[in-house]
Amino acid sequence: MGQPDLVVRGGRIADGTGAALYEGDVAITGGRVTAVGAVTAAGRTEIDARGKLVTPGFVDIHTHYDAQAVWDDHLAPSSWHGVTTAVMGNCGVGFAPVRAADQQVLIELMEGVEDIPGAALHEGLDFRWETFDDYLGVVERRARDIDICAQLPHGPLRVYAMGERAARLEPANAQDVAMMRSLTAEAIRAGALGFSTTRSLNHRTVKGDYTPTLRASADELRGIALGLKDANAGVLQFISDFDTPSLAEEFALLRSLVEISGRPLSISVAQRHSQPQMWREIMDLIGQAVADGLPMAAQVAPRPVGVLLGLQGSRNPFSFTPAYREIEHLPLCERATRMSEPAMRARLLEEIERPAKGYAKRVTDWPLMFPFGDPPDYEPPATMRLSAIAEREGRSPAEVALDLILENGGRGFVYAPFANYADTNLDVCREMLAGPNTLPGLGDGGAHVRAIADGSFPTYMLTHWGRDRPQGRFDVSWLVKRQTADTAAAVGLMDRGILSPGLKGDLNVIDFERLSLHAPVMANDLPAGGSRLLQRAEGYEATVVSGQVIFRNGEATGALPGKLVRGAQI
Repeated sequence: MGQPDLVVRGGRIADGTGAALYEGDVAITGGRVTAVGAVTAAGRTEIDARGKLVTPGFVDIHTHYDAQAVWDDHLAPSSWHGVTTAVMGNCGVGFAPVRAADQQVLIELMEGVEDIPGAALHEGLDFRWETFDDYLGVVERRARDIDICAQLPHGPLRVYAMGERAARLEPANAQDVAMMRSLTAEAIRAGALGFSTTRSLNHRTVKGDYTPTLRASADELRGIALGLKDANAGVLQFISDFDTPSLAEEFALLRSLVEISGRPLSISVAQRHSQPQMWREIMDLIGQAVADGLPMAAQVAPRPVGVLLGLQGSRNPFSFTPAYREIEHLPLCERATRMSEPAMRARLLEEIERPAKGYAKRVTDWPLMFPFGDPPDYEPPATMRLSAIAEREGRSPAEVALDLILENGGRGFVYAPFANYADTNLDVCREMLAGPNTLPGLGDGGAHVRAIADGSFPTYMLTHWGRDRPQGRFDVSWLVKRQTADTAAAVGLMDRGILSPGLKGDLNVIDFERLSLHAPVMANDLPAGGSRLLQRAEGYEATVVSGQVIFRNGEATGALPGKLVRGAQI
């Protein structure tokens, strides 16, 4: 072996296989791991990892960098949290294929479903593409910090094939289905990692319209699945409410797609608070399918799925009151000042008590809302519900919420979990993560930028479930495997996720005892001055992509070795 480009010395290696931690070195040459264990040769660059955890780079299979990958060299926040490969194009939303006349439709769809400011999308996207292959070419030509993979989203595909009929939720005819099948095979052959869609009522455009894919027929979905079969590659990713017409019928449809295509399918699964046991039924059906030889899995989250409500974000508990609407256009500091005035405060507290429905009811669900501190607590006890605090202090929950969001000059947040927290603990998440047919995902990096900051899931997996939780912790090596080898294999990236000679030279050096999350902060760094929540971590001493150090002690080095990954890798 010649001189390695990089040697990481003396770390505690979690190699991605789930094997017990062991001390050793990792050598990387030409972007590939060349040795793991004892490396005698000196590297051109060396990192002292004694006492530190060394892992493969994390593979995040559920992100939404479809726009950011066009304008940004850094796929933050994911690259801040040890992610070295991100998969975008989830939930059926994206920007290709597209005709010029439909660009606005796709922007409104992304803005509504994924809460990315429309102004930023207009400013940052120049739509130098029409086909999916064209889009991949644009992404490929930009240098970036980490690798990116793209899935073909159903929304753009359907709009491209059907035009306005897609937005009107009309059924696809035989010609439409044939076109979508052909375009799907074409996209997969060009390098799409798979296909994604949403069938959820919760996903709507910024105008409030349902997504074009909501009522796609079985014939349409089977035609698309056959497009993957035609290309003999690709994965399927689905989101569904599983209650139209019924769980059994919806799952039977998804199962049929795997049966006719032979392609793996993953389903986003979380505990719905309105039906807290439904997720178990879905898991049982997945388990039966797997027992029958069908490659199916659930994408699950390591903590609650919830929103941060505050004056900096897209919503706060008072957003729907007439009093707040009078001042919502004001700068943050002025809004906070006005809301602190006795007369305005009284109006807000009076108006919020009026009967609420829809989203207004969700942001005033006091028994499932909590203070959000720094460091943030994603498993707050029942005693910290806003309703419980209010009862102890002899105040209304709305008054508690108002005081919390006005903290720090109006920069305070209230945390409102809407899934995975029906029992006010994360036991259900633990059960999901431990399941034999699950994958960690759903972090949505790049999306919900003014309400959610879940791109930090990989860091939370390690800290909460591997170190901090008083009971029910997992073995750290197993947690690393879940976020590396397991996620990589699930989407066909067999060239990464394990520290082994011949595989890709992506890794993290982590001060595990110091690893921690900061509270998210709002930054105005999107195109057109758009704002987004960003959450940093402490403890990542180095992140390496293809043998190049892209972050050192949390700071970017300037290296941009990240590439577009076209399709499955062996």
